[in-house]
Amino acid sequence: MTMSTTLRRLSLAACVLMIGTANVATAAPAAPRTTLVRKGDVRIEALVEGRGRPIVILPSLGRGAHDYDRVAARLAAQGFRVIRPQPRGIGGSKGPMEGLTLHDFAADVAMVMDREKTGPAIIVGHAWGSQPARMLAVDRPDLVKGVVMAAASAGKLPPGSTEKPYGRLREAIDGSGNMALPREQRLTYLRQAFFAPGNDPSVWLGGWYAGTHDAQAHARNVTPIDSYYAAGDTVPILDLQGQHDAVVVKNVMKPLLGDRVEVQEIAGSGHAMAPEQPDRMADAIAAFARKTFGRR
Repeated sequence: MTMSTTLRRLSLAACVLMIGTANVATAAPAAPRTTLVRKGDVRIEALVEGRGRPIVILPSLGRGAHDYDRVAARLAAQGFRVIRPQPRGIGGSKGPMEGLTLHDFAADVAMVMDREKTGPAIIVGHAWGSQPARMLAVDRPDLVKGVVMAAASAGKLPPGSTEKPYGRLREAIDGSGNMALPREQRLTYLRQAFFAPGNDPSVWLGGWYAGTHDAQAHARNVTPIDSYYAAGDTVPILDLQGQHDAVVVKNVMKPLLGDRVEVQEIAGSGHAMAPEQPDRMADAIAAFARKTFGRR
């Protein structure tokens, strides 16, 4: 074998190795698997993807887990196991829908986490989802390492405020998912309540579940705010605020809860946040998770 032939073969082998390495490095994360957990007359479907420390994402009022497809994929690519339970009335999640409280919705999440053997996790509650996230920290503190309030109202107001908690843009929030309204009216409501200027509100014309919306709104209204507001007594909280969020009364939690609360703003985001700035949202959650899991 000549020297030139040897060199050509070595070069070819090196190229093959480089291509193989590049394919591994750029391989897309595996698609999420679906799990279904049953207890009595309740069954909860959840999407699970990635490996590593657990992050659980709870969606906003009347909406489901697929709003966070891009957020979850980015978190999984950064080394986390991401679990997204579907609320009752969405996908394969079924159960009684009347007379529910936030304790019931928190118990649904706990049922999935117990099946997945997560141990303490970072619980991300987007908008309404922050309420069962905080309730879970009270009812099952063994499952909660930290809470992310993503575009989430605190449920209380600054001293002297005359507003009603969870009261801003109520007509626009509820009207956004009202399929009986004309498309243009719904787009107007979506712009008012959910999306920052310049972001496309049409991505949320679909994905609304009226039965879930009504059950969740009832649970919020009948569960005393003081029973879940502070997410227990000790877990760290990331107050993740949208720069252009027109719904949330901002900067309420830190003055009341002190150093437990870290505040961060997501530029270019309104109340919807996940479809507007999924990468920025995911990166902020990941940074908080790494810091929180690193605490003893």
